[in-house]
Amino acid sequence: MNSIAPDLIYPTLLVGLLAVLLFAAAISDLRSRSISNWLNGAIALGAIPFWFAIGLDPWPMMAIQLGLALATFALFAIFFALGAMGGGDVKMIAALALWLPAGLLLNVLMIMAVAGGLLTVIVWLWHKVRRTPLSEGVPYGVAIAIAGIWAINQQYINQFA
Repeated sequence: MNSIAPDLIYPTLLVGLLAVLLFAAAISDLRSRSISNWLNGAIALGAIPFWFAIGLDPWPMMAIQLGLALATFALFAIFFALGAMGGGDVKMIAALALWLPAGLLLNVLMIMAVAGGLLTVIVWLWHKVRRTPLSEGVPYGVAIAIAGIWAINQQYINQFA
């Protein structure tokens, strides 16, 4: 009989909650081209019990996670300032960075870039076919959610990783 060890149930539930929040953010971004602050806040705050559940030491591991998230926020704030990304997207990727070790975060950023590029082409083609002006932005939260769910799969579900 396969069973999950009791010490893995709590982190697994938190990662499941993260997946649900990422999915909700993607749906929100598709519908309204915005991601609610409460969703980004829930993603960010959910990382704190997750850190304790997986046994991260406050120093230096939790500090490293905070540093990664701040660096990610600073990097993507530049894209926001250039008009290439929305504020909700910037907050979402920074909140997701709180959950991910550095190596996985770099992979997520690459997956996000590819998914975002494909999404941009799809949105452009959609407007081209419908002959409507491209007045609304690309729902980049979808690309962030795809990359985040990929990371969850790689880190916690994929038994061959």
